[in-house]
Amino acid sequence: MNKPLRRVAIFCGLLIFALLVRDNWLQFVRADELNAHPKNTRVRIERYANERGNIIVDGKPITGSVDSGDEYFKFKRTYTDGPMWAPVTGYASQAYDANQIEKIEDGILTGNDDRLFFDRTLAMFTGDKKKGGDVVTTLNGAAQKAAFEGLGKKTGAVVAIEPKTGKILAMASTPSYDPSSFAGYSRKDEKAWVALEKDKNKPKQNRAIREIYPPGSVFKVVTAAAALENGKVKDIDAATDTPDGWKIPLSNKEMVNHAKGCANASLKRALDISCNSVFAKLGDDVGRDKMVEMAEKFGFNAEQFTPVRSSASVYDKNADRGGNALSSIGQFNTATTPLQMAMVTAAIANDGKLMKPYMIDELRAPNVDLLKKTEPEEMSRPVSQENAQLLQQMMESVVTNGTGGNADLNMDGVKVGGKTGTAQHGDKNAKRPYAWFISYAKNAEGSPVAVAVIVEDSAGTSREDISGGGLAAPIAKAVMKAVLKTRG
Repeated sequence: MNKPLRRVAIFCGLLIFALLVRDNWLQFVRADELNAHPKNTRVRIERYANERGNIIVDGKPITGSVDSGDEYFKFKRTYTDGPMWAPVTGYASQAYDANQIEKIEDGILTGNDDRLFFDRTLAMFTGDKKKGGDVVTTLNGAAQKAAFEGLGKKTGAVVAIEPKTGKILAMASTPSYDPSSFAGYSRKDEKAWVALEKDKNKPKQNRAIREIYPPGSVFKVVTAAAALENGKVKDIDAATDTPDGWKIPLSNKEMVNHAKGCANASLKRALDISCNSVFAKLGDDVGRDKMVEMAEKFGFNAEQFTPVRSSASVYDKNADRGGNALSSIGQFNTATTPLQMAMVTAAIANDGKLMKPYMIDELRAPNVDLLKKTEPEEMSRPVSQENAQLLQQMMESVVTNGTGGNADLNMDGVKVGGKTGTAQHGDKNAKRPYAWFISYAKNAEGSPVAVAVIVEDSAGTSREDISGGGLAAPIAKAVMKAVLKTRG
């Protein structure tokens, strides 16, 4: 072979080698990235080429699939009571992708998960149509309905947890939206999506896990836990050395109490009537670092996964003494999700043991074979059993003798513990306050439910009438009652 031909052959060989490298790079190294790319229409076409598996609550599907009549996107997602369940399911849209459980468990629901390889292979030989598997949730339908209907036209959120296991029993957020309204690929679906995107009330935002709010006085249970664990209080009925006009450290301002009788009030009584001075002083006595440590044992300063991601709640690690004192009563820049406050309540109700929250119980194949079951997992032990039971005494006194009377279930053999909160916010606290309530119900077998409720806004309610006990406690009561009734 002469020299020119040899050069051409080498050059052609290099081109072929480059093509092989490029092909393997795309097919193996970048395969997952390209499959997940939002502009890869083939993935969306594949997602809706067959009937999607369902999300299950109480043994029944709350989702479905219908033939859309479209040439490319054959099946369209449907939802039963879509607005009520949207904070749990998320959405699956032919045009706008998916989120939450619909996105996280997309492989199971479409049938494309590697664990369903045998089912797909068998279908090729039997001629059966490909179908997705099911996601079985931990949700309690009655509790979810009570939460959603309790919120009604209010802006807010509810989270209910089973303290012994960490199972999420309810997760509601209002205002909400219907995922069915933009599940297709039509102009009507586009119009519905655009309207939701422009809605200033943010109906697509899951307030239960993605919004963080000033917790106000419900955070005082965390401060009480820190005071007990660090030996700053040994007797919850003993008077504290707290003057009514206790001054905020590094400031000339006195801590304002909205209740009478806070001077030297015991820890128990201070929680009953929500004394700012007592808890701010306790936070200062405990110190910033120990307060941060306690908050983080409950889950603050870290994202939570249920498996849907929840925003991290915040307790400032760098606050000065004044900031720490204010943080100890849920002010300054302390911020939390409703999920986080439900976790705090659940840990106290569970005698100090915090279980990792989760809302997917099982993953099942189309033939209902079990693919995965979530086992309860201990997350931390923020407080000892002894101190948790002291906190329970205090929270139960809030309901029987304090500001939380509207949550009392008045059921034989059932005790209710709670804490109210009215969180000021905005420049110079000018905005309408948030109404909080955290609670648990407890019977002879332990606590079957812990609840956190926030009412962000309630149309028609005057600023003076906004309170955790007035607006949020009745919702928590309805959720607790729903759970207890389903447990027999």
